[in-house]
Amino acid sequence: MLFDLGGVVLTSPFDAFNEYERANGLPHDFIRGVNARDPDSNAWARLERAELDGDGFDSAFGDESAIFGHRVRGAVVVALLAGSIRDEMVEAIEDVRRRGLLTACLTNNVVNSSPQTGSEIAAVMSLFDDVVESSVIGVRKPEPRFYEIACERLGVEPEECIFLDDLGINLKPARAMGMTTIKVTSGPQAVAELRAALDGAPD
Repeated sequence: MLFDLGGVVLTSPFDAFNEYERANGLPHDFIRGVNARDPDSNAWARLERAELDGDGFDSAFGDESAIFGHRVRGAVVVALLAGSIRDEMVEAIEDVRRRGLLTACLTNNVVNSSPQTGSEIAAVMSLFDDVVESSVIGVRKPEPRFYEIACERLGVEPEECIFLDDLGINLKPARAMGMTTIKVTSGPQAVAELRAALDGAPD
C-alpha cells in the first residue's frame, strides 16, 4: 500500500498556502498557480529533484512568482509545508500492517526537509516499510520512474498496489501502470475507500 505524505497522512500544505495568501492580500491559490506553470521544470520541480538548494529555490521561486505580479520568497513557501497528522490515516496504515501488507510512503520533498523529523512524525514514518523521497532518488511524482522505483524497493508489481494521493496528476501515471488509485479529499473518505478496496481484493 502506497501513501502520499502531505495531503494524505498529513493535512494538505495547500491549506497553509491559502492562509498565507489571505493574510498577505494575495489571490486565492496564487502559490499553487505558480507551481502549476511549467510543472516539470519550474523551481518547485527542480527543488524536489534536488537540482536546486534552498538559496537557489528562494531566488528562483521569487522570480517566477514575480512574473504573476507578486514576489513570494521560496523560503516562505518551504516554511508553509509542515502539516498536522491525520489520526484516521495513521489508524488505516496500522490496519494495513495488521493485514500483513507492505506499506511505503511516496513523497515529493526537498533537501534538508526529511519527513522523518519530529517525534510524532517519526513515529508515523516508522510504520512504513520504506519511504521513497524525490529529493533522494532524483525523480518526482508524477514521473513514472518514481513509481517504478517504489515497486522495485518493495518487491511488488504495480497491479498489487493501492496508491493514495490528493493530486490527480500524481494518480494518473500510477493508474496507467495498473495500480488501484484513491484520490484523497478528506481523511474519512480516504479511509472508507481504502477499506472497501482492501476488503474487495483477492487473498
